[in-house]
Amino acid sequence: MTPTTPARRALVAVLAAAALTSTVAVVPAVAAPPSAAVAERAPYGSAARLGYQKAVAVRVLKGVFEDGDTAVVDRYVRPDYIQHNPFAPDGAETLKGLAGMVNRQFPDAAYDVKRVIAQGDLVLVHSNVVLTPGTRGSAVFDIFRFQGGRIAEHWDVAQDVPATSANGNDMFSTVSRPRTSEPGPAWLTSYHEKLVTKAFDRLLVRKDLSAIDKYWGREYHQHNPNIPDGVEGVKAGLGGYFQQFPSLTVSRKRVVAEGELVAVHSHYVNVPGERGQAVVDLFRVRNGKIVEHWDALQDVPETSANDNTMF
Repeated sequence: MTPTTPARRALVAVLAAAALTSTVAVVPAVAAPPSAAVAERAPYGSAARLGYQKAVAVRVLKGVFEDGDTAVVDRYVRPDYIQHNPFAPDGAETLKGLAGMVNRQFPDAAYDVKRVIAQGDLVLVHSNVVLTPGTRGSAVFDIFRFQGGRIAEHWDVAQDVPATSANGNDMFSTVSRPRTSEPGPAWLTSYHEKLVTKAFDRLLVRKDLSAIDKYWGREYHQHNPNIPDGVEGVKAGLGGYFQQFPSLTVSRKRVVAEGELVAVHSHYVNVPGERGQAVVDLFRVRNGKIVEHWDALQDVPETSANDNTMF
């Protein structure tokens, strides 16, 4: 990947310093989410609790990024908010300052949310963020951790959307059938999380290309703009990558799964001693096979506005 450009630095600082906003497709149009007290009384991992957390993530993203609304920060973000975006300091006050800054500098900014999944105390939001209308914007994954019904911590990865793609797919659409952004039945979550974790570790951690034959479906759609479509495309793309970087290490940091969708947040280091990249890989599983993949990659910078690392 190319180093972070000044324009993307500005975008990432704007977005993830807060990690917020959206036009939602996965979560229904949300008024105010139910109260935190109601959500906290719901069993851990219950549909009610996860629905509340999704609604809050979207509400905060919309409020800060599109509306310049600081009240949503006071209501839904803990004062001791922990930030992992390297361009933003810790604390809810940073988000409140960001709300005004974004609204002034980018009054027509759009945070177009494509899909949202939640598991436990984590919510992952996949979005196309466009600061200036008419530009391609960035592919962004935001991960929020909830505590006591409020957002307590945030990680993200952002990548510029390129002009062309090696596979003919954009970085956001759903191509596999059925063409929906909904995560699918909750009873599939545990099985799919285990399947993707095994597949990820075998293919990317251990660099074993035979994992593709075992875990990938014949219908496989690729949204990484640098890798051709289909099973043969991923074999060729990753095979070349492994040959180019034989000392590659991939460290899995966290997994967020719901229904058919499983996201893996990890640290890729191509060459020992390098800072590497923060990466989110999002997989769709159907009938026991991986059938679709989206991702975003961001270089880990030399310095950071906080002491938390990107992981």
